[in-house]
Amino acid sequence: MFRFLLLAIFSLTFVAPAQAAWHEASSDHFIVYSNQSEKDVRKFTDRLERYHGAMRWRFNGNKAAPSPSNRVTVYVVNRASEVRKLSGGDNRYLQGFYIPRAGGSLAIVSKVKTTAQRISLSEQTLLHEYAHHYLLASSARSYPRWFSEGFAEYYSAAKFEKDGGVGLGLPAYHRAGELAFAKPVPIELLLNTSAYDTKKSKAYDSFYGRSWALFHMLQFSEARKGQLPNYLKALARGNSEIEAARAAFGDLKKLDKDINRYLKNRKMSYLAIPAARLNTGPIIIRQLRAGEAAIMPVRIQSKRGVNEEQAAELLLEAREIAAKYPNDPAVLAILAEAEYDAGNDAETITAADRALVLNPKEINAHIQKGYALARLAPDAEDEAAAWKKMRRQFVKLNRIENDHPIPLIQFYRSYREQGVDPPMIAVDGLARALELAPYDSGLRWMMANEFILQKKYDWAAHTLGPLAHSPHQTNLTERAQALLKEAEAKALEAKKDKEAAGGS
Repeated sequence: MFRFLLLAIFSLTFVAPAQAAWHEASSDHFIVYSNQSEKDVRKFTDRLERYHGAMRWRFNGNKAAPSPSNRVTVYVVNRASEVRKLSGGDNRYLQGFYIPRAGGSLAIVSKVKTTAQRISLSEQTLLHEYAHHYLLASSARSYPRWFSEGFAEYYSAAKFEKDGGVGLGLPAYHRAGELAFAKPVPIELLLNTSAYDTKKSKAYDSFYGRSWALFHMLQFSEARKGQLPNYLKALARGNSEIEAARAAFGDLKKLDKDINRYLKNRKMSYLAIPAARLNTGPIIIRQLRAGEAAIMPVRIQSKRGVNEEQAAELLLEAREIAAKYPNDPAVLAILAEAEYDAGNDAETITAADRALVLNPKEINAHIQKGYALARLAPDAEDEAAAWKKMRRQFVKLNRIENDHPIPLIQFYRSYREQGVDPPMIAVDGLARALELAPYDSGLRWMMANEFILQKKYDWAAHTLGPLAHSPHQTNLTERAQALLKEAEAKALEAKKDKEAAGGS
């Protein structure tokens, strides 16, 4: 239901109240853009930070904040219909979606009400996807689909107390109809990702609801205490999903019946985390400049992604706005992005350079200029010199923001695209980028292929696992599954050769 939607978007005009001002809320882990009131934007951002703090406390996670450009950017639009147009999909119930990208993860949601303790569906959608984001950022392991979705459903069912505390793992009321009326999912399919993919019904089924119910039961059932950690340990030892389930949970038919009984409980527990445990940082709010506000619809669509026709249409709008605000570096950086999307490399560099004169640290301008230089390099008269120029551009950005993953990625890619072996500093940089953004599927694919080239097949298999077994199917999933089998086979062959050589 909650898919990563990577298709092209429809053109969109935002309709906002005449006096609505756009605000930016900047916190340790999020940047939020919304034309709601400053009070509402602050409350929403505070809830996101409290949620992150609750997850961090729950898993004793890393307290270091990400690099500024590697935070999740949340765009709040006025209505769910705008979310659906931006998604490019056909889900008429969609309230929000999330796209994980190194140096550019973003979520788009409809307006969120922050007056109630219990969250709206649009906010729950965002928390669901952020739970996936948190799990991937915290662990390089791959997990069965029921676990990934049960985890995200469990932790997205949250509430925000007036005293600053957070409740996690509330009953999933939004799954009640699904659990009651959707097509049942047999327990053997629920616990077996590949079998479910092969045999799942075309009709809407209860997979998400049953995954939540099993996960919730394993958290709070005294009779099954310790079974979930044992299950994860069995998976880590290399047991298949169904073998691990039987070893940890016992008789699966009994497990299924226990889930049914659990769902009939009139009361369910949840995890209450007091405010003192959350340790959230400051939230800085500013009203966007007139030019930034005017170009916000262009920015959202550009960040979402455009096809060739839409890029041409969006460029006209970007140029018109930039002509009205020629001295706003953020506007010029968005213009550079629109020029790049339309295939205009020289114009991209011109717009980016204008932005950088006004603000030498305008991150997006540096990125778009680097992208344009990379696209120009293969056809340059002196190709080697052109690639060096492109690398210098991303080195410059790396010096401004050392842990921004995009310069590390592009520095590595430049060598592969030039057709030469990258130096170890570039390979190490790519590995560092994956540490910073383990949720980026394209980056994970790139790193796995580098390991294949180095004949580090065990490392390649380890890197491919989360991509091959991702709960969200992408255009890389099948390719990752095929490459994973190849890497595992070659790793086994190399192990046998090493053993044979050692024994001779």
